[in-house]
Amino acid sequence: MTGEKVRSLRKDHRPSKDEDLLEPDEEAATGTFAAAKAGGRSRASKIFSNHKLIKSPSTQQHNQQPQVNANTNTLSTADVVDDNNKNPVVRTGHDFPVHECVFKGDVRRLSSLIRTQSIAQKDIHGNTPLHLAVMMGHKECAHLLLAHNAPVKVKNAQGWSPLAEAISYGDRQMITALLRKLKQQSRESVEDKRPKLLKALKELGDFYLELHWDFQSWVPLLSRILPSDACKIYKQGINIRLDTTLIDFTDMKCQRGDLSFIFNGNAVPSESFVVLDNEQKVYQRIHHEESEMETEEEVDILMSSDVYSATLSTKSITFSRAQTGWLFREDKTERVGNFLADFYSVNGLVLESRKRREHLSEEDILRNKAIMESLSKGGNLIEQNFEAGRAGSSVSVDSRKRRAAGFPTGLDAIDYMDEA
Repeated sequence: MTGEKVRSLRKDHRPSKDEDLLEPDEEAATGTFAAAKAGGRSRASKIFSNHKLIKSPSTQQHNQQPQVNANTNTLSTADVVDDNNKNPVVRTGHDFPVHECVFKGDVRRLSSLIRTQSIAQKDIHGNTPLHLAVMMGHKECAHLLLAHNAPVKVKNAQGWSPLAEAISYGDRQMITALLRKLKQQSRESVEDKRPKLLKALKELGDFYLELHWDFQSWVPLLSRILPSDACKIYKQGINIRLDTTLIDFTDMKCQRGDLSFIFNGNAVPSESFVVLDNEQKVYQRIHHEESEMETEEEVDILMSSDVYSATLSTKSITFSRAQTGWLFREDKTERVGNFLADFYSVNGLVLESRKRREHLSEEDILRNKAIMESLSKGGNLIEQNFEAGRAGSSVSVDSRKRRAAGFPTGLDAIDYMDEA
């Protein structure tokens, strides 16, 4: 099941009289999501089990008895959770009450379930509740989930994050909220891992390392003008310093300098990273806080650019010794410093890249194509992206939605859940 069908469901949908949407005290909503199968067939998988109002323990025991008798080897137990609405929900292995609330746009019940249920749980399609809220345009549900720190970086089965879905939907306010929350969660994640990182650096011995890198080409003399550098890395205690001489590469020309990137593990997080320009005798601290203008410019770029998703699969990866020689083959070895190193070939590494552009206009696509052509000739990346972002900011959200392609129309929530 792809996300396009979910994104087609709009908040302004009004159920017909034939649809059985019950009140909060009449929990009996059921539905199925369709999962595609090979050969053009599909099978229905239940995502929301029946929610029943439990009036007494005796009633609960009576309802569970057939399940026990049906299979004497497996006892089916129910996990009763009080949602503060006096409507306990019987949870089973295929029950996703938070997803159901988001699907219906039931903010009141969602705010109650958030206290006892996991908002990071994925459904059978890999979507978290935040994924569904963004794809269906349920802003109140999305903001409520973000207020409770719902994960923004997590991807669904198709490889898309909630931020990517928001860009596809075209809601600028939602994109901004997700972008800010993503940066906040990234900073918190780094800070949580900081003690382990400092401990690992402390246990690692001090060293000096030179790293030489360059680009090679079969075209004669081309390798000489391609960028190359020799990075010097110093490690002492919990401090690291990296020296580099390559500053920029524009119009097939390398701009050289003398830069140092310093990580001071003893400093506070806001002052840990420093960039030194040893020629200009200046320095700059890397800060986390961004101005409102910088955030708006980044949103402009996101809304006027393709959405990419890359996945590196290592399931089928294999290693084999690299061979050398024409007639008499032998294992390839090379001396690196004081060590004799063996060479291995890596096979079966799969890089899957996906791109979406349903939120882009024809002008956006042509502009992005011109930018990539300019970059391939050595153009400036920052200037090109900035120009594209400012141009894209003039396109309204409503016009983006009208231009969106591939979204089925006339599909309501009941049809979607019952589709087989």
